[in-house]
Amino acid sequence: MTKLPRIAGRDCVQALERAGFYRKRQTGSHVVMRRDEPFTQVVVPDHDELDRGTLRAIIRQAGLSVEEFLRFLR
Repeated sequence: MTKLPRIAGRDCVQALERAGFYRKRQTGSHVVMRRDEPFTQVVVPDHDELDRGTLRAIIRQAGLSVEEFLRFLR
């Protein structure tokens, strides 16, 4: 299993944008990201540091592998 880095919520949002997602809305400190084809919606907390379990769940819900996500992160 690939080890996930400690990243901020903003970095996760930027990586998801590179993966084809767009910002649907933001309520407080949570950003709702959406992709139309295939339809996927994930919620990213805009915190200074995301827990690795939370990040792994976001990646899984986005339909990406950890390796794909790390490529979009760079």
